[in-house]
Amino acid sequence: MANFDFTDHSHRRFNPLTRSYVLCSPHRAKRPWLGAREASNVKLLESYDPKCFLCPGNTRATGAQNPKYVSTYVFPNDYSAVKLDQPDYNENEDGPKDPLAKRLLVTQGVKGKCFVVCFSPNHAVTLPLMSVPEIVKVVDTWTKLYTDLKAEHSAGKAPYKYLQIFENKGAAMGCSNPHPHSQAWALDTIPTEVDTELKNLTKYKETYHSDLLGDYVKLEMQEKKRIVLENDSFIVVVPYWALWPFETMVISKEHLHSLQEFNDNQKNDLASILKKLTIKYDNLFDTFFPYSAGIHQAPYFGTEDEVENSWFHMHFYPPLLRSATVKKFCVGFEMLGEAQRDLTSEQAADRLQKLDGDVHFLNK
Repeated sequence: MANFDFTDHSHRRFNPLTRSYVLCSPHRAKRPWLGAREASNVKLLESYDPKCFLCPGNTRATGAQNPKYVSTYVFPNDYSAVKLDQPDYNENEDGPKDPLAKRLLVTQGVKGKCFVVCFSPNHAVTLPLMSVPEIVKVVDTWTKLYTDLKAEHSAGKAPYKYLQIFENKGAAMGCSNPHPHSQAWALDTIPTEVDTELKNLTKYKETYHSDLLGDYVKLEMQEKKRIVLENDSFIVVVPYWALWPFETMVISKEHLHSLQEFNDNQKNDLASILKKLTIKYDNLFDTFFPYSAGIHQAPYFGTEDEVENSWFHMHFYPPLLRSATVKKFCVGFEMLGEAQRDLTSEQAADRLQKLDGDVHFLNK
């Protein structure tokens, strides 16, 4: 038998953040594709759309009017997924009375507030088409929102435990409005994915007396196989355990717990590396590359270990697999067995490493 070949032989990769496995089947990338294809998205938008609910001066669906903002703009989501003004859930009064139902039909009330963060008044731009100073303003806005809501929690004005900042870009990711924006959901609970990571970061620290993501940054910088971008403050890697074809993580080199700890240089470095990464994504298939991305950072309230062991990082989950029109679906074995991908993280990183991160495909 020949030696094991990571580029041709199936294997499982362990994700220490979630303590789960990803089945890697690189030989499957060679199979012909007769399945679904997405529409290629290279349509240029106008800088202002009178029908857009997020453009400056426009009236939103609920009747509220946007100011004629000139930079970033934050407002409470008109269709918030969670609410503050609702009664508490009382298990004894509102829950099931049957003992078996009590055991199996478990409910928790959730309170919170959702926000929309417009990146720019310009309807036509996305992060890769914005300047670094413009993206710094986005980072500043995220930071201010995180800090202000944390202050509300500390003052007892709101029960927030965690702020999840995320961006859905592109119709393929369910984005309902192309105007450049992210969302921020402040909850009185720590979401499941974040809670799982925090518990595993804490478990790693207890076991090895070092930080999981700090060690991972050190390892990636030694091996240099999966690093896509790097600057003084951050690295971008295709994680060894990636599920999505061109999934990446942006990880701070220093132990920064949250945006609140960033200095001006770190904010600029984050803005710069986000621009370069998203340019690479767009250049990969010469399209406006869809993704879901989000920040994981320290909760407002958790155990002392959870707060201390938090390490700022961002996840980028893009669905495109082979081209601008072919995306990955998590179905079948992925839904019933475990996560699975058709190319190695090293192969994906190599593709991204070779792409221009400074000049967008529209400008070539």
